Amino acid sequence: MKGSRQEAILKIIEQTDIENQNQLIEELKKYGYSSTQATVSRDIRELRLVKELTAGGGYRYAAPSKNEMANNSLRLKNILKECVTSVDYAQNIVVIKTLPGLASAACSAIDGMEIRDLVGTLAGDDTAFLAMRDVECARVFCKEIYELL
Repeated sequence: MKGSRQEAILKIIEQTDIENQNQLIEELKKYGYSSTQATVSRDIRELRLVKELTAGGGYRYAAPSKNEMANNSLRLKNILKECVTSVDYAQNIVVIKTLPGLASAACSAIDGMEIRDLVGTLAGDDTAFLAMRDVECARVFCKEIYELL
C-alpha cells in the first residue's frame, strides 16, 4: 500500500502543481487513497520531496533529481568514513563508535541512506545504537560498513 501510494504521489506531483499537503491529500483521493496529513508528511520526507518555485511565483512539490540524490549519498558515506571508529553487533543491535560528539551525525547519515532493514537509530555522544530487523541484517550491515571504511 505504502509503495503504491508513494508512486501515486510521484505521478501526481509530476503532472500537477501541488503547493501543500492538503492539496496532495485531495489528489490522492482521486487515485483511491485515503491518507492522513501525518501519513502524507511521512511520505514527503521519505521521498525527499522538495518545494521549488514555479514560473507563476508559487511553490510546488518536486522530486529530487537523480544527480542530487547521488551527491547526497556520497556526502552521507563521507560523513561515515570521517566519524566512525568501530562497528560491531549483538543480536539485532548494531553498535557504532564514533569520534567524540559525532554519533548523532553518523545516525543522521545512516537514517538518510534509507536502509530497508533498519528499524531505528539512537545516538549518544560517541556511540550509536541501530536496531535492525534481525541478527542476519545486523551482520550484513556491519560487513557493509567495514567495507565502506
